Amino acid sequence: MTTLKAAGEGAKLLPGGTSIRGTASPQPSGPRDKRARMKGQGGWSALFLSPALILIGVFTLIPMIMTIVISFHQWSMFTPITEMTWVGFDNYAILFDDSNRLQAMGNTAVYVVLSILITIPLGLLIAMLLYFPKIKGKGLVRVILFTTYVIPTIAIVIIWSNIYAPGYGPLSTMLQAIGITPPGWLSDPSWALISLVIFNVWQMLGYYVILLVAGLTQIPEDLYEAARIDGAGLIRQTWSITIPMLSKTLVFVLLMTFINSIQVFDPIYLLTQGGPAGSTNMISYEIQRSAFSYGLAGESSALAVTLFMAILVIGAVLGILMKGRKK
Repeated sequence: MTTLKAAGEGAKLLPGGTSIRGTASPQPSGPRDKRARMKGQGGWSALFLSPALILIGVFTLIPMIMTIVISFHQWSMFTPITEMTWVGFDNYAILFDDSNRLQAMGNTAVYVVLSILITIPLGLLIAMLLYFPKIKGKGLVRVILFTTYVIPTIAIVIIWSNIYAPGYGPLSTMLQAIGITPPGWLSDPSWALISLVIFNVWQMLGYYVILLVAGLTQIPEDLYEAARIDGAGLIRQTWSITIPMLSKTLVFVLLMTFINSIQVFDPIYLLTQGGPAGSTNMISYEIQRSAFSYGLAGESSALAVTLFMAILVIGAVLGILMKGRKK
């Protein structure tokens, strides 16, 4: 009876009837201990992230807040910032009263649309040609394509300024050789914007191709094998398998093309200065010119905030489309 009682109280029976009291098993940690551990981990995470957060705050968030504040004031950059005058939404109200700004908005819209319409199909075609055929040297081609993205813009501008040079440039020389009078690539208002679009596509295409190739690697090969067994051709496979399975990557590339195109500045500043006759004046260049050439800090800040909001809206719409397609 004593032995059974000891066993009932948690004792451990040994051979021969001897019993010892067992050690109590450790109890699982409760919610309080779990919260304490998470709090400690959060403290360490905050400590390690603090340098990056400080840099983001100093060089990104603070300038953004200052830009928004300045957009509600009238201020010339040639005077101290303490001389700002509150004008409310007046700077936003007059954004569409200036013909130069309206032209810059129209040019930017055309530039963005053309860049997207050319980049997305061309990038997808090149990505598929680099991924599906079993040929040697595909890795080298990818590297060559990506170099156009990593080369400094100023170096690329020097090259393309010679390519577009009238008379002796390669493009003009080839057209003259077949009896076609070459246009003024950067001096003709009808061709200057198109020339910048070609420049942008050439510079950014390699980056987008690498993204699309990475997306293609995530598509199971079994889907293509099943489609081939069912008799689906290349076009049907592309339309029914590749594009639907690559939709997330395509939307991301579309968003990146939109952002990079709407913020274009370097080629305009280095090649055309917004000319000829304002045909290549973009919103980003108009912001810089209004602020640093004319001193209209309030109006240029209002234009910058408007551009930022447009990027946010388009990004949100694309995000909603991605989420809806996922469902």
